[in-house]
Amino acid sequence: MPAGSNSKRERQYEHIKEGAEKRGTSTGRAKEIAARTVNKERARSGESRTASRTSTKDRKSAPERGGQRSGNRTGSQGPTRDQLYNEARQRGVEGRSNMNKNQLAKALGR
Repeated sequence: MPAGSNSKRERQYEHIKEGAEKRGTSTGRAKEIAARTVNKERARSGESRTASRTSTKDRKSAPERGGQRSGNRTGSQGPTRDQLYNEARQRGVEGRSNMNKNQLAKALGR
């Protein structure tokens, strides 16, 4: 358990660790999960001296976030030409085989 934690965080740590071990997680991994979770909660509530931006900025838990920070599957420049082409094929866009990426995006209304 991290130094400077209170009895509430001690109980929380033990509860999380025991739950992880019941699910079949190794003892070491269970300790890591519990410590990370408790440290994040301490950072959110202002109990720790330092906190990462992601600990304090995003108030939602991982299940509440629903993968919002897991990355955009289309990449920084949007979907690839192949992805646009496949969507155009599904929608039945005429002349799609002769179109470039920008033309496909325009035809799909993007």
